[in-house]
Amino acid sequence: MDTKDLLKKVRKIEIKTRRLSDHIFSGEYHTSFKGRGMTFSEVRQYQYGDDIRAIDWNVTARYNEAHVKVFEEERELTMMLMVDISGSESFGSKNQFKKDIVTEIAATMAFSATQNNDKIGLILFSDEIELYIPPKKGRSHVLRIIRELIEFEPKSNKTDLAQALKFLSGTQKKKAIVFVISDFMTQEYEQTLKIASKKHDITGIRVYDIREEKMPNLGMVPMLDAETGAVQLVDTGSKSVRLNYEKHYYDRVNYFKETFSKSGAGVVNTRVDESYVTKLLGYFKSR
Repeated sequence: MDTKDLLKKVRKIEIKTRRLSDHIFSGEYHTSFKGRGMTFSEVRQYQYGDDIRAIDWNVTARYNEAHVKVFEEERELTMMLMVDISGSESFGSKNQFKKDIVTEIAATMAFSATQNNDKIGLILFSDEIELYIPPKKGRSHVLRIIRELIEFEPKSNKTDLAQALKFLSGTQKKKAIVFVISDFMTQEYEQTLKIASKKHDITGIRVYDIREEKMPNLGMVPMLDAETGAVQLVDTGSKSVRLNYEKHYYDRVNYFKETFSKSGAGVVNTRVDESYVTKLLGYFKSR
C-alpha cells in the first residue's frame, strides 16, 4: 500500500471511530474503568448535604466558616491493546475481513482512552511478539497505532496467546486496562492469563465470522490452513470430517469463554456482520 492510500485509510478509520468514541464510548469507558484512587483537588465552603467527615478543620478555624476538602478521581490510566495478527485474522466472507473489524475496535478503544487523557500502548502478536509500542498519550500516537494495525505484515502466521500475555506481564509493571482482540483459535494460555489478570483489568474481544462455525458440504476441496500455510484436499462431503471441524472450532471457543471467565477477565463476542458498537456498549454497561 503506498503512503497516499495508507493515509486515506487511516483518515477514514479515524473519522468513523473517533465519532463513535466521542459520542458513545468515552462516557461509558470512563464509568467502566476507574482511576487509581482519589486525589485532593481543592477546599471549598461547606454546602448543605456535604459529608461532615470531609470538613477541613484547619481552614474552618482560619476563616471561622465550615470548609470541606474536595477529592477527585485520579484518572490517568494505561490502556494496552493486544492484537492478534496471525493468519486466521485474514479470514472474511461478508465483504469484510476479521482484520478490518479488529482495527476498527482497537481504534475506537484508543480514541476513547485519549478522550479520558489515558495512555495507550500496542502489542501485535502471532506466536511471537511482532511489534510493541510503549504507552503514550495523544492523537498522533493513536494515528501511529492505526497505521501499524493497517499495514503491519507479521513474520509468522501462527498464534500463541500465552507468549503475548507473558510479555504483557513483563513490560507493564503497573495496573493497565487490557483489551485482547483475537479470534482465540488457540489454547494453553490458562496459567499465563490467571497471572496477568491478578495485576491487570483484562477483556477478551473475540471477533469471528459465521462461515467459520460450520464446514459446508462442497465435496473434495483444496483447503489452505492460514496459520500453517499447508494446502490439503479435504472431503467436505464426509459427515465425520464436518463434525470434527465443528468440534475443533467449538473446543477453542468454549476454552476462551471458560478460561477468561474463570480468571475474572471480561468476555465480548462479536461477529463481523454484527454491530461491535452494540456489543461493546452492552459490555461496558454491564460492568
